[in-house]
Formats: sequence, structure tokens, C-alpha cells
Amino acid sequence: MEISKKDMNVLLKAQQGELDTVLMYNALAEDAKIQKDKDTFRQLAKEEGHHASVFHKLTQTELTPKHTKEILLPLLYRIFPRWILYPAIAQGEYAAVKTYEPVAEKFPEVESVKNDEKRHGDTVNGLLNKE
Repeated sequence: MEISKKDMNVLLKAQQGELDTVLMYNALAEDAKIQKDKDTFRQLAKEEGHHASVFHKLTQTELTPKHTKEILLPLLYRIFPRWILYPAIAQGEYAAVKTYEPVAEKFPEVESVKNDEKRHGDTVNGLLNKE
């Protein structure tokens, strides 16, 4: 199947975002003070890694994770309370849902990833309700 340039750009951006988020969640798992948060972030990192592989199969392009989120989010974790930071992280997950919608219609495997992103946002927000 031929992938349009526009769709390829979305898929590559998605793949990069997933790779970056793996590092971010692993770094947050290291810094989190609550065990439930640590465990959740590790699980989310694992799932984001799977998402990156889904996009890699479509793009057939090797990308390298960028360390910006890996460095920035743990720093913000140390500065801001969880109730400020976690909703911002969840918003990033919800934004991915919207980003993936146009390609999810064309590539069924992205539909599952899109649904996971909504669940990830809900999961991160849910950490605030389980103290």
C-alpha cells in the first residue's frame, strides 16, 4: 500500500513521539515517590514502546528517541505537584488521539494505538484519585 506524504509525516511524527514518551515514562518511574505511580509509568513505557513498533512497521524508518521529555518531565516532577503535572501529561496522551485519527481510518493497527492513548490519559489522571 502506497502511503501519502501527508500520512507518512503523521506516522513519522507519531513514531517519534512514542519513542520519546518511552524514555519519559521510564524516567518518571525512576523519580516517582509513590509505588503505584512507578509501576504505572513503567507499564505505560512498555505500551508506548509497542506503539513505536506499530508505527515503525508502517514507516519502515529507524528513528532515535529524543531525550528532551526524558530530561524535562522528571525535572518538572521535582518542581510541580503531581496534581499539576499529571493532567498535563494526560493532555499529551489525549492530543495523540486527535493526531492519530486521520491515519487510524486508513491503517487499522493505528486504531488500537489511538484507543490506548485515550486509556493512557485516563490512567495518568486516575493516579491522582488513588492516593
